[in-house]
Amino acid sequence: MSQFTLTDRQKQAQDVLKSDATHVLLYGGSRSGKTFLLVRSLLVRAIAKKSRHAILRYRFNHLKASIIYDTLPKVMELCWPDVAKLATLDKSDWFYKLPNGSELWFGGLDEKERTEKILGQEYSTVYLNECSQIPFASRNVAMTRLAQNSGLRLKAYYDCNPPGRSHWTYKLFVEHIDPDRKTALARPEDAAWFLMNPKDNRENLPAAYFQMLESLPERQRKRFLLGEFASETESALWTPELLDHGRIVDKNPPDMQRIIIAVDPSGCSGPEDERSDEVGIVVVGLGKDQRAYIMEDLSGRHGPNEWGEIVVGAFERLSADAVIAETNFGGAMVGAIIKAVAGNKDRSVPFREVTASRGKVARAEPVSNLFQQGKVSLVGHFGELEDQLCGMTTAGYIGDRSPDRADAMVWGITELFPSLARRDPANSDPLPARANVGYSQIKPWAGQQRQSRAVTGHANAKRF
Repeated sequence: MSQFTLTDRQKQAQDVLKSDATHVLLYGGSRSGKTFLLVRSLLVRAIAKKSRHAILRYRFNHLKASIIYDTLPKVMELCWPDVAKLATLDKSDWFYKLPNGSELWFGGLDEKERTEKILGQEYSTVYLNECSQIPFASRNVAMTRLAQNSGLRLKAYYDCNPPGRSHWTYKLFVEHIDPDRKTALARPEDAAWFLMNPKDNRENLPAAYFQMLESLPERQRKRFLLGEFASETESALWTPELLDHGRIVDKNPPDMQRIIIAVDPSGCSGPEDERSDEVGIVVVGLGKDQRAYIMEDLSGRHGPNEWGEIVVGAFERLSADAVIAETNFGGAMVGAIIKAVAGNKDRSVPFREVTASRGKVARAEPVSNLFQQGKVSLVGHFGELEDQLCGMTTAGYIGDRSPDRADAMVWGITELFPSLARRDPANSDPLPARANVGYSQIKPWAGQQRQSRAVTGHANAKRF
């Protein structure tokens, strides 16, 4: 073994991992050394006795990028360089074999066929990586395979950036409550946890990384820097883990059959106008798989001419079908600005006004239900939009200012799924005819990505 040494905090965490508790959760901020320590601890067990172990995550591609091709090779090179030379990685069945015959199997719990294959075996250790993304039912199924009689004590490892307090990780490890039965655990001492934050791994991280974490919105700063479980209300329509669940970060979404640019206007005159709310501009798409995708958040403190250019530029760049805006709060104004900007470009941009016959919560709840049903995905990360969504509750919005980005997203998704808009027949006028909706025209995402972002003139566009 090399002369590699653990940090002081990792040594303390290792004592918890070696305790009598079968289930151990390491949680805290990002890049705090949790994953490295858990992979190392699992390898210590695998090297000690011939045995089989499983490392699972919700999506296999994420596991492949973060552990198989990153953390695992680093741990082996730093801690067991001689053993690493003799170990092999099977890329057909995806397992890592050590010279003593021990095996580390890798899997994603979202792939039924692969999951069934992995769970057809028994393991001495089951490690759930980024477990905040894993449903509790999937966790329970994985635990049924923690049963190998190898001479090692059975261990279940977990790690995560802490989600909300309603998540099963908080219930199980911190409150010692069975997340399904809502009753106290029969053996609370069997579920232990340990907090690790980036500051505990400061010697291995660049100073600029901490500056970036400090600059995050408050909710994300608490989660990724301070490692705190979010004190969310039970009435929240969105939670961080709900948004994470269907997020796409390592691949392109499917081709789109409809793309909508939704605008939530404000009286903002430009970046210097701090008193006014931002202009919400969110691009959503309906994939050929009949799921919705949040593609871009172009919102900001823009003056009329600037956001007009942004909207029309995005319309052209993405070959969108229509622009929509709420008529109650400036829809006609949006239409006039879009028409003027498009006319200057000798373009025609279909525009439609939508009417708010219900309050924000009543409009948002059906869209939240679509997220819970797994019918909506975020294409990338949208910090400010996500903070606003997490501030939406059944009692109203609990954020500091208007949820302009969230409102625009809700309008866009509702436009993609018209049945969500429960209109009052007594007060409803016939809907205006839609031009250029293009249901039959599939829009290849890859082709869109190759088009120049310069068309929008907006350097801060948030895109995948």
